[in-house]
Amino acid sequence: MPGPKPQSFGVVLYPGFQLTDVCGPIDVLNTLSTHNPSITLSLVAETATPISTSPKQWPANMGMEPFQTSQSLCATHTFATAPQFDVLLIPGGMGCFDPANKGQPNRAVLDPIVAFVKKQYPGLMYLLTVCTGSGIVSQTGLLDGKKATTFKGAWGVIPKWRPQVEWVPRARWTVDGRIWTSSGVSSGTDLMFAFVKEIFGEGIASDIAKWMEYNRHEDAAEDPFGIEG
Repeated sequence: MPGPKPQSFGVVLYPGFQLTDVCGPIDVLNTLSTHNPSITLSLVAETATPISTSPKQWPANMGMEPFQTSQSLCATHTFATAPQFDVLLIPGGMGCFDPANKGQPNRAVLDPIVAFVKKQYPGLMYLLTVCTGSGIVSQTGLLDGKKATTFKGAWGVIPKWRPQVEWVPRARWTVDGRIWTSSGVSSGTDLMFAFVKEIFGEGIASDIAKWMEYNRHEDAAEDPFGIEG
């Protein structure tokens, strides 16, 4: 596609992130690097320690029982040491919900991420979110007046965090300017394929999908888990 292509990608981690929100899009990017060797990929968190998919305290009464297993990924940079990225991805996960106040943002987790996103945004080419990651980014104000979607299982919660956003109840993903948002969990992989197609071309997106044996969901408006508006 015409114009400069993004080269540096950053993905935010926090305690209680959803694994597929991160690993699905990352694997698309890993494979993309075989076509574009100059691509870099960093994992960023508040601390340079292993970050668990299990939140420090499971949020009660959110309609999901605590997971009995968890995994950890190691951050390559902290919010303080991370370079400026071309693309930043914010995943969702149970860790974004306040464990003591049902349906409210977990400010201890969100505030450092919000500050980091605000710092990065002026230099970003694109900002991407997966699942409830759009709820996190909504707290920056950057989604105000823009179309965005989120995990439909939290539709009764996330849009209330920032009513100024034009929340789209039936969308696999949305694009508004340089901000892309996706629905729940697996939809982040579809968003990333759509992003690769838009930026790097259909040929590369198709090659990656064939190599991954992934059946792409290519219609952003076709949302089998959508909410009736």
